[in-house]
Amino acid sequence: MSKRVGIIGAGVSGLAAIWCCLEEGLEPTCFERSNDVGGLWKFSDHTEEGRASIYQSVFTNSSKEMMCFPDFPYPDDYPNYMHHSKLQEYIKTFAQKKDLLRYIQFETLVSSIKKCTSFLVTGQWVVVTEKDGKQESTIFDAVMICSGHHVYPNLPTDSFPGLDRFRGNYLHSRDYKNPEAFKGKRVLVIGLENSGSDIAVELSRLATQVIISTRSGSWVMSRVWDDGYPWDMVSLRKEPVFNDELPSHILCGIVSIKPSVKEFTETSAVFEDGTVFEAINSVIFATGYDYSYPFLDETIMKSRNNEVTLFKGIFPPLMEKPTLAVIGLVQSLGAAIPTADLQARWAAKVFASRCTLPTMNEMMDDIEEKMGKKLKWFGQSQTLQTDYITYMDELGSFIGAKPNIPWLFLTDPRLALEVYFGPCSPYQFRLMGPGKWDGARNAILTQWNRTVKPTRTRVVSEAQRPYPFYNLLKMLSFPLLLLAATLTFY
Repeated sequence: MSKRVGIIGAGVSGLAAIWCCLEEGLEPTCFERSNDVGGLWKFSDHTEEGRASIYQSVFTNSSKEMMCFPDFPYPDDYPNYMHHSKLQEYIKTFAQKKDLLRYIQFETLVSSIKKCTSFLVTGQWVVVTEKDGKQESTIFDAVMICSGHHVYPNLPTDSFPGLDRFRGNYLHSRDYKNPEAFKGKRVLVIGLENSGSDIAVELSRLATQVIISTRSGSWVMSRVWDDGYPWDMVSLRKEPVFNDELPSHILCGIVSIKPSVKEFTETSAVFEDGTVFEAINSVIFATGYDYSYPFLDETIMKSRNNEVTLFKGIFPPLMEKPTLAVIGLVQSLGAAIPTADLQARWAAKVFASRCTLPTMNEMMDDIEEKMGKKLKWFGQSQTLQTDYITYMDELGSFIGAKPNIPWLFLTDPRLALEVYFGPCSPYQFRLMGPGKWDGARNAILTQWNRTVKPTRTRVVSEAQRPYPFYNLLKMLSFPLLLLAATLTFY
């Protein structure tokens, strides 16, 4: 008899979880509190409690070839960076083509997840749901939590003295939908990450004045990289903020940058440098989110200094039975969809007893080691932050999906060169091993064609794709020429 798996949430993580469970012969049931798939990418013009939310103008920061489901490329004519409506269209098409909708119970709220009384023997869970005022309990052999981390806003009001006497209004970026309500207003945006910079730029077109307050600043990059290609297909790492307009807005004085807010008065904000922003109408806090799973005992995931403690960002390490997985909580410096897919594939294999986890002590040792590295790389101990390529290679190694480059060079040199020197696209983790996709090779070899297709307005010769290896050689040749010239003259 197939093992039953309860899946919480039908966003991109939940859909990946359903599909991966089906691949392993498991029996998934997904609970979604809204009436549609998509999660964060399902736009609503009003904010609903317990649901992720985006604003009307959101575009993706990852390009289509880097943020697809690994066995489901985007259509050729899709733009490289998509409006949320276009991405939602793709997500719904994926769910329909894979026949996933029949495994989802919509408009169903999960109120609690608890261990069965026989958990030490069976590893089973009791999932209590509510729909149409009726409550129902179901026993599952395993559970995947796929509700993400963009649900509960972090609104640090206690960190801003005087905010309680501020006469203007303030809100979290989660409640921001469009700029019309701020026309002719003076607005302070606190936080310089992707949401803060996007909102500030959009507001600047209608507001009288917009100021961004940032504690530590950030690198701001364009989505467009060398030769007009998407940044994440040319560069190997993702920087914190991508905004194509913010630098020019700052240079032209349309948007101003200030340091942290020292305190608020009734009508103004005083910054750390002593300057003051007077007559403020609104303050928007683009200060991120707190993770929370109110339906689950928090000690299950907070077992180390009150921090999120998950092995590889997925498995609680102190569980007696490995029957609970968290999918999509990790903040990978790359696209969420392929990350969630690989996480779900590993979890499904563990649930199906085709993979085993290390011992409890080994998992805790790994968590401690990773915390030290994250403190070094990210400047503070951010439990959820991780490097994309390293993380994907780690997960791929656990299930035999990491590309074997030496073997590829022996058997398919053209493909090997594309994988080794090309972008770390999602298809390569469906290239070999369990769960391989027959179309992965063709998807990798044609990914650059799909990238340039929507930008072409006429018939041209074959696109000249970037070659990182040759760029590296050019970079290395300059110091060698400089050394040769120095030796010649001296």
